[in-house]
Amino acid sequence: MKTLLTVVWAFAAAWTVQAAGELEDAVLHGETDKARAIDYKPGEMMTFTLQLQGVKSIPPDTYFISWTRTGDDGKVEKGKSPASLTEPLVIKTKLDQPGFVRIEASIVDKNGKGYRKSFRGNPNTPEGKKALNAWERKDKRVFFDGGAGVEPETLQSVPEPKDFDAFWARRRARLAKVPLEAEKTELKNYSKNSNVYAVSIKCAGPRPSTGYLTVPKKPGKYPVKVSFHGYGHSYPNKGHVVSPISGSGDAIYFNFSPHGYELGREPEYYDEFFRSICSGGRTFGFDDKQNADPENSYFSGYTYRIMRALEWLKTLPEWDGKNLIVSGGSMGGMQSVWAAGLDKDVSLARPSIPWCCDIGGRDTLKRLISSWYIHETPALRYYDPVNLAKRISKNCKVEITRAGLGDYCCPPSGVAILFNNIPGPKKINWVQGSTHGYVPPEKHQAFSVTGNGWTD
Repeated sequence: MKTLLTVVWAFAAAWTVQAAGELEDAVLHGETDKARAIDYKPGEMMTFTLQLQGVKSIPPDTYFISWTRTGDDGKVEKGKSPASLTEPLVIKTKLDQPGFVRIEASIVDKNGKGYRKSFRGNPNTPEGKKALNAWERKDKRVFFDGGAGVEPETLQSVPEPKDFDAFWARRRARLAKVPLEAEKTELKNYSKNSNVYAVSIKCAGPRPSTGYLTVPKKPGKYPVKVSFHGYGHSYPNKGHVVSPISGSGDAIYFNFSPHGYELGREPEYYDEFFRSICSGGRTFGFDDKQNADPENSYFSGYTYRIMRALEWLKTLPEWDGKNLIVSGGSMGGMQSVWAAGLDKDVSLARPSIPWCCDIGGRDTLKRLISSWYIHETPALRYYDPVNLAKRISKNCKVEITRAGLGDYCCPPSGVAILFNNIPGPKKINWVQGSTHGYVPPEKHQAFSVTGNGWTD
């Protein structure tokens, strides 16, 4: 067994497409010596074991594991070792402070060029073309991206604004001045079990609160379930843009439009809409000048629309009056936390890989994050999910359904702070080797942490 302790190689992997070969079914499995990879103490040695799986044989001296260690301490270590089917690669490191370490590793050739899997289907058939389209969206490397944590239960962000609650009280008062009125347009032939409506609700801010509503046809009282979408620019029915859902007939569903755009319009409308909401030479929400003022931030209208949607949904006569459930992933996870923090009637929140946690302290505290992130401003601390999490009702259950130990679009440090700040029953599901959009296909380290009387 090969052991590397702070072995440093100056290495830059240049990615290239390799011919189909021995590693087409391979995965690079990684795990830590502790079953719960967040149970380390400051200065305690962490041992990562990386093993190539799904391969029967490889030529000697052909493939290597190139790896990089980074972390919330700012330290960087690099190394490269021959890939072996019999001798796992062991990397040892430590962190002297609360936070997280990240290990990125991938298979490269002797020249440092990364191995990439190739599509082996037949794109000349409709099924094959569909499979090829799905394939193009996948990460084709053979890689591991994961990590370990030191006392994440002690992590906190920078202090929240002193007038945090007063700020939100002013916004609620502003919203209350707008009549709680909605236009519902029924959509025919979408569901046998539910009536489906396009909804536009009057709201404070630049646009109304919009989305698609499904209400069971069978008379009765039902829970309300609100789904929030991730970040993206795309057309209706493709990706992140809200589209009609049929409904199963067992609950009231609301498919929330984060932007408040008109529903059911032509593609050109959405093209122009997304161009119109970009500013400062950046995509929506990323304009530093806009984010210098909490009232001008793109998140301002966003949160008005969430509060107004929940307020209106609670007026539906079919609601059972007790079950108000919110869920979403990435930016949708952030919205789920916002919803629960801004409405005390939310009974269950299920955010996944929640975005922008610790947005108020990421630059100040110098924790590890990917290059694609919204820069910190004091104004954004009003919208930081870790601060709104403190306002979630103690009667609301919150389950963070996935937190990736290799996800630095939504870094584990920020998600850990979010979990720490939830006052009621809570659960977080940590996944080793999981990035923002990837979960290892092989059996991998996964564990849950609960608190405040959580019961499944």
